[in-house]
Amino acid sequence: MNILAAIKQVPDTDKVRMDPDSGTMIRAGVDTIVNPLDLYALEAALKLREEHGGTITVLTLGPPSAERALREALSMGCDAGVLVTDKAFAGSDTWATSYALSLAVKKLGGFDLILAGERATDGDTGQVGPGLAAWLDVPVATYVGSIESSGETEIVVRRLVEEGYQRLRLKLPCLATVVKEIGTPRLPTLRGKKFARSSMIRALNAKDLDAEEGFLGLRGSPTKVSKIFYPKVAREGVMLRAGDEAEAEKAADGLMAFLETRGLLAKGA
Repeated sequence: MNILAAIKQVPDTDKVRMDPDSGTMIRAGVDTIVNPLDLYALEAALKLREEHGGTITVLTLGPPSAERALREALSMGCDAGVLVTDKAFAGSDTWATSYALSLAVKKLGGFDLILAGERATDGDTGQVGPGLAAWLDVPVATYVGSIESSGETEIVVRRLVEEGYQRLRLKLPCLATVVKEIGTPRLPTLRGKKFARSSMIRALNAKDLDAEEGFLGLRGSPTKVSKIFYPKVAREGVMLRAGDEAEAEKAADGLMAFLETRGLLAKGA
């Protein structure tokens, strides 16, 4: 089974900054990691390869520094990495991103199954996976918690839904976005790190993909951020600190008085 795993390089969640003018994320000078939820897609791919053989190609779209994310995937045991990179892709929303990725998948060709994480921790939309499936016109299943069976022509997945679980049968080729229940991501091995260090990462740009310029980057993105602001606490509050028993009693009395003035105490309390 030939598998393609789509991953993303994201900023550490506590270091996300936004450009108030363009409405896009500031990525320059920010420490980055592999999107944590994509690691579960890599684990699912590795398990399937252990069962059926084949290859795992890892695909990402981003700046040249995103090569690090691909090499981390290779160190976990994946076979090849492909980086879609071009200044023309800068500022792409989920629609433009999935379009560019779909062109890369078509150019590479020959995949039975595409796996991706449920969502990325920076955008948190969960739209790129289904969007990629739409551009490729293949079946898609989201929130997949397990792959119950897989064969030459189809897979059966167990999908997490609000009411419990749903079993779906998908014809290959298809795409699935996975959740944490799929399995615990394995750690890179020493052999994997050596392989990742020496492997060649294939790079594809907009010209290589014959991409339509009007579909790329910030200009080609149909969704726009009109305004960015930081929420402000409108209500004034009182902080009660208790460093010893006397302060604790004073804080408790203050809390009770606060609740009483607002009629929040039950009768007899």
